[in-house]
Amino acid sequence: MIKRLPIFLAVLFVFFSSLSFYGAAQAALTIEIVGGAAQQIPIAIVPFAQAPNQSENIASIIGADLRRSGLFRVLETSGIVNQPHDVAEVKYPEWASLQAQALTIGKIEALPGNRLKVSFRLLDVVKQAALTGLEFNITPAQLRTTAHRIADIIYQQLTGEAGVFATRITYITKSGNRYSLQVADADGANPQTVLSSNEPIISPSWAPDGTRLAYVSFEKKKPVIYVQSLTSGQRYVLANFKGNNSAPSWSPDGKRLAIVLTHGANSQVYLINADGTELQQLTHSSAIDTEPVWSPDGKWIYFTSDRGGSAQIYRMSTLGGDAQRVTFEGSYNVSPRFSPDGKSLAFIRRDEGKFRVALQELATGQVQVLSDTVRDESPSFAPNGRLIMYATSVNGHGVLAAVSADGRVKQRLSETGGDVREPAWGPFGN
Repeated sequence: MIKRLPIFLAVLFVFFSSLSFYGAAQAALTIEIVGGAAQQIPIAIVPFAQAPNQSENIASIIGADLRRSGLFRVLETSGIVNQPHDVAEVKYPEWASLQAQALTIGKIEALPGNRLKVSFRLLDVVKQAALTGLEFNITPAQLRTTAHRIADIIYQQLTGEAGVFATRITYITKSGNRYSLQVADADGANPQTVLSSNEPIISPSWAPDGTRLAYVSFEKKKPVIYVQSLTSGQRYVLANFKGNNSAPSWSPDGKRLAIVLTHGANSQVYLINADGTELQQLTHSSAIDTEPVWSPDGKWIYFTSDRGGSAQIYRMSTLGGDAQRVTFEGSYNVSPRFSPDGKSLAFIRRDEGKFRVALQELATGQVQVLSDTVRDESPSFAPNGRLIMYATSVNGHGVLAAVSADGRVKQRLSETGGDVREPAWGPFGN
C-alpha cells in the first residue's frame, strides 16, 4: 500500500501504490455484497428458455447485476410451477404471491449462421402490464454483454437512472515479477490483458470514448506515459520528457490530457494534446503539484498539492491563474475524482491514521466519509455517479471495493490468492 507521508514526488506517490502487490493470478474478480439500500425493489427473473448447447445462464447474470446494485431484491422463482417465457403465459397472481413488483421473462432462440435471438420482457406485476422489452440479434460470444445490457434497461426503467452493468473497468495486477494492465466487465468477468511487463505499470486512465487507455509504464526504466487503443492494440508514447512523466488525466472532450512532469526539482501539472503536441505548463509553484483531474465542464483542473504545508486539493482554471484551495477539513486529502454531474468530489482522507474514501459536495463544502476500510486509495466513479470504486487492503491482500455515493451499498471485488490495485471505471458505451 501507499506509505502515507506528506507528498513527495508525484511519481513516488503512485509508484509506491504499484509496488504494494503480493502476487496475483489473472483471473476474474469475484464480488461480495456487503450492504444494500434501505428500500429495495422486489423483482422475479424467470430462467430464460435456452437454445440448444447454450451454457450461459443469462437470467443469472441479470439477477447478479441487479442484486449487486443494492437497489433490488431478486426473488427465488423455483417455487412457481408455471415458468413463463411469453407474456401470454404469465399468471400475475402467482408472482404477486411472491410479493414481486416486477417480473422479467425471456428466451434465447437459434438463428441461421450461428447467431442467436435474445428477447426479454419486463412486466409490472402490480398493474399487470408490460413495461418494456427488446430483441437482440447476437453471436454466442455476446451473450454475457447482452445480459448486462438487459440489466441496464431494467435498472433504468425501474429507477429512472442509467445502469452501468455493460460498462468496463480497468485495474493493475501483479503476479510474481509480472505486472498486468487488465480490462474487465463491470462485474469483474471476462478479464483481458492490455499490457504485461516485468516493470511496473501504473495510473490507467480511460479516454472519454472508452476506446483508449492512457497509463504509465516503467519499461524504459523510468516513468513514461503511453496511450493505447483497446480495439487495435496499437500504442504510442504521449510523454517521455526529461525526468518523470506521470498521472495522465483525459479532458472531457478527449482532445487533451493533464499530466505531471518533473522538469525541475518539483512535480508540476502540464497540459498536452492527445497526440503529444503543444505541451503547456499549468502550475508554477515551488511545491509538489500532482494527481490532476479535469472538471466535467472542462474549465478546471483539480489537483493535489502540499503548497499549504500539508497535502490538500486545489483547483486552477485550465487557462491558468491562481490556485484555489478546495479541501479544508483534515490535514491530508488527496486523489480527487469528480462525480459525473460535477457536483461532488471523491478523494482519500486521512483521519486518525486511517485512509478512507470521502465525498465533498462542492456547493456546500459538506464532507461525508463513505468507506469503513482503513487503507484506501484510487477512487473512481461509475459513469452514473451511483458507485465509487477504490483499492484497499483486506487481511494483507489488495482488493478492489465499491461504495455507493450515500455510503449504504458496499461491495468487495477480489482475485483468489492475489492482489489488484488502481481501478478506473470506464465510461458509458455507445
